This record gives sequence, structure tokens and C-alpha cells, in this order.
Amino acid sequence: MNDRDVLDPSALDRIDLADPALHHAHDLREVWRHLRDEAPVYRHERAGGEGFWVITRYDDVAAVYKDGETFTSERGNVLDTLLTGGDSAAGRMLAVTDGPRHAALRAVLGKPFSPRSLEVVVDSVRRGTQQLLREAVERGSCDFAADVAAHIPLAAICDLLGVPPADRQHIIDLTSTALSSADAPATPEATWASRNDLLLYFSELAESRRAKPYDDVVSLLVTKEVDGRPLSHEEIIFNCYSIIMGGHETTRFAMIGGVEALVEHPEQWEALRGGDKVTAAAVDEVLRWTTPALHSGRTATEDVFLGGEFIEAGDVVTVWNASANRDERVFADPGRFDLARTPNKHLTFAYGPHFCIGAYLARAEIGALLEGLRTMVAEIEFTGPRRRIFSNFLSGLSTAPVKLTPAPGFGG
Repeated sequence: MNDRDVLDPSALDRIDLADPALHHAHDLREVWRHLRDEAPVYRHERAGGEGFWVITRYDDVAAVYKDGETFTSERGNVLDTLLTGGDSAAGRMLAVTDGPRHAALRAVLGKPFSPRSLEVVVDSVRRGTQQLLREAVERGSCDFAADVAAHIPLAAICDLLGVPPADRQHIIDLTSTALSSADAPATPEATWASRNDLLLYFSELAESRRAKPYDDVVSLLVTKEVDGRPLSHEEIIFNCYSIIMGGHETTRFAMIGGVEALVEHPEQWEALRGGDKVTAAAVDEVLRWTTPALHSGRTATEDVFLGGEFIEAGDVVTVWNASANRDERVFADPGRFDLARTPNKHLTFAYGPHFCIGAYLARAEIGALLEGLRTMVAEIEFTGPRRRIFSNFLSGLSTAPVKLTPAPGFGG
């Protein structure tokens, strides 16, 4: 079942790809296919607004990700900030920093996200996921988005950051409205308020860690030197914001979308249930299929030719993961959800210098969810309408009411 209209490519000249309502209401698969075939480097003009370049083929998207000198993230890496003057965290937050400073900051932040460092967190993820699913199955029905998926990645990332359990629902509420909205396109004021409240929260948490450090990422940022100097207070809170947003929102939407895909492709659900374990291939196919981060943004630092088009210095360039992950030039039968797909070099975690530092943790979280579903649940069915978020950056469902039928032997 597709809950959105598939938009005809003939509408391309009349739409605004920066409009959250467009992505809420329409499936753009045919638009992306048309652009990959006919205009893989496309200048998207907008009535009354700044235009930008749209890159849709896998190889071109990967090339832009890889070349941080020509295509910088230091003005911002999402459309909303790029089209409204740039990102205030540029040069201070890992995601919007390039060059040697990016490498130095990544070396510090990457250590807590290494497989070895995450052993305890991943064990906790598995136990927590089992408990959430067990409670959901015992109830019989739930909103999978709110009752299960929202809590799995949040618990892990909050454990890493040292966010107290009592504050976590507040963090869910703020992260859910900082880059998207459940009911209507978010106003700039509402988005700003959520982001500002998150920054304020981490500002206060950082101050508490200065007084009394713990074994968590915030304490690491407070006490660690980068390039021979301590991080500024702004650098600390900007990177906490980036970690919580990257570690929570995208993974929860991948989880919700993965469950939706399993319901809509019953043969894949049966294949998952019939296996003796969840494979890495299954996890990566969920990531490719859902592609929770639709795009990433860059700014050209010099005049450059790409795909036969002349991009000028200062132009906004967007690479669309949602298109690249369905590129027929790379993926066989990309419109098929296949948990056994291999190879599967999707770009859901980006590529090159900005490859997601949380990729290992995200894979572990999705793997824990699939394993719990495989062993505890016999059947999943939707019991009411699903609601899709409003966002030009994130893609996913805000509500997903389901009935979970327990597997034979559940609770025994």
C-alpha cells in the first residue's frame, strides 16, 4: 500500500522540492527516475525563492559527498538553513565542518562510537528492545512509532550523552519537532523554538559536567582538547545537538519504515521469520529502502562542471539519497524490497569524510528490532491510518498503529 500519490514528472516545473508538504503528500519515485535519466544534475528554480542544484544519480551523489573542498558543508548541510542564510554552527559542529578541523573533531567524537566502545550500549539496546517489544506484544496493539521505535535509538544515544531517564520524553518531544512536524508544515518559529530548547538543554548539561564529569560523551567534549585547545561551550552544545538529532530521528524513521515494508511485503516478513538470525543484508536493505534522510546540502566553493552542467561558486547543491538509493545503474531491481540483497552499498549514511559516525550503532539498533520481531511476533498488521511527517529533509511515519500477534511459544 502506498499512502501517497505518485507524482508525475511532468509536474517538475511547478513544484518546490524544498516544500515539506510536497514530500508529505507525494511519492517522488518517478520524479527521481526522470531526473536520473534525463537531467541528473538539475537546476531547480523556485518561484519567489533561491534556486538550487539537484543531484540524483548514485555516482554523482557519492562524488559530491567525497569532495569536501569543492562542495563544502560549512554553510550548512540541509536545505532549510542553506536557503535562509547558512548554519550558525558552521565550523563548530562536526556535520557542518570540513578539512583539518573536521578530521580532528571527528577523531575525538568517533571514539565513543567505535564497535569496541559501544559493546555495553549495544547489549543494553538488545535488552531494551526485547522489553519494549514484549510489552507491545502483551498489549496486543500499539502505536509502533511512539511506543517502540521512538524509545530504542533515544535510549542508546541518551545513555551515551548521559541524559537522565527523567528527561528523555522531553528530548523526544523536542527532536520530533526540530526537523519535521507531524500535523502540518512547521512554522519557522516552532522549528527555531525546538532547536533552541535542545541547545539550552545541552548547555545546562554541559555546565553540570564541567562541575562533575562522568563517563559520557558530554563529559568527553567538556574535558577533551582538539587541535591543542579545549572546545568552546558553543562547540560542545552544537555537537551534542548534532549527535542527538543524528542518533535518534533517522534511526527511528528507519525502524518504522522497516516495519511498514515488512507488512507491505509479506514474503519478506516470512523470509525474516523463517531465518535462524537477522543478517547484515536485512539491516542494510531496511536502511536503503527507507532512506530516512532525503537529502544533504552543500555549497560550491568554486566553478565546477558536474554531469555536463556548469555549477558556479556559491551555488547551493543538494544530493538526494532518496534517489541515489534507487538508482538502477547501481541496484538491481531497486524498487524491490529484498532482505537478502547483496551487495548493497547504499548512501543512507552518506559517504566519504562525512560518513555517519553512528552507523555501527544504528545498524545494531535496527538489527535488535528485527531480531525481536522475528522471535516474538507471528503477524503484524496495521489497525488504523498512518501519518507521514512534514519535512523536506526527513522521511517517515509519525504514527503507525499496529496489532502484533505473538509468535508460538511467546512468553513461555
